[in-house]
Amino acid sequence: MPAFPDAGALRAPRSLDDLLLYRLSRAVRASSSMATRLVEGGFGITHREWGMIGMLAQIGEVTPSAFAERLHLDRVRTSRGLRSLFEKKLVERRQNADDRREVHVRLSPAGHQLFGELFPRIANLNIDLLDGIDAAHIDVLLQCLRQLDAQQSLVNATAESYRLSDARFRRGVDSYLSVLDSQRSLYTAQQNLITTRLSRLTNLVTFYKTLGGGWVENTGTPVATLARDAQP
Repeated sequence: MPAFPDAGALRAPRSLDDLLLYRLSRAVRASSSMATRLVEGGFGITHREWGMIGMLAQIGEVTPSAFAERLHLDRVRTSRGLRSLFEKKLVERRQNADDRREVHVRLSPAGHQLFGELFPRIANLNIDLLDGIDAAHIDVLLQCLRQLDAQQSLVNATAESYRLSDARFRRGVDSYLSVLDSQRSLYTAQQNLITTRLSRLTNLVTFYKTLGGGWVENTGTPVATLARDAQP
């Protein structure tokens, strides 16, 4: 298990292992690779398609545009994924009777069956991942995730408010003072989101340590020296 750098090394990285995003990507790959092998090898779907199936099982019938928003994906990738699931007969489409241009998507009976078989196995993987971790660390992680979700929703709302204020000003309906006020609110929300994300990343590092990651003091020894000393 790679040893962790100290906080100073994260703020002034000197090697690949000192990069916070690199550490987080390693943690994500290590934990998600098991689920990926399960869904791709055992059920013939991709990891993203599994996420779509899980979301449809949770929310039921939905329009593709609203589905893309729930997944935090652009419409192109959402449409591509839905098309693949439709071809695999795991998703079905339904036209709105009042507006034939509007299409809804939902899981097919085969999609519900696949979800019922796969979800317990994915759930067990997650349970095993948390086995032996102190409940306090899990609570900290969940708190950070809740704060991040709430702050992201606030940023989205203030961004929409700013867009509407700017549109009203350009049409002569509102004063530029309202635009500036909306812009100030947006910048404040964005700054708070950055702070929340930093807190989340810091706590994710702590959470990853509880999974077995080591911690060593960064001595400032050049990477080349360490590699030479490690040679037999």
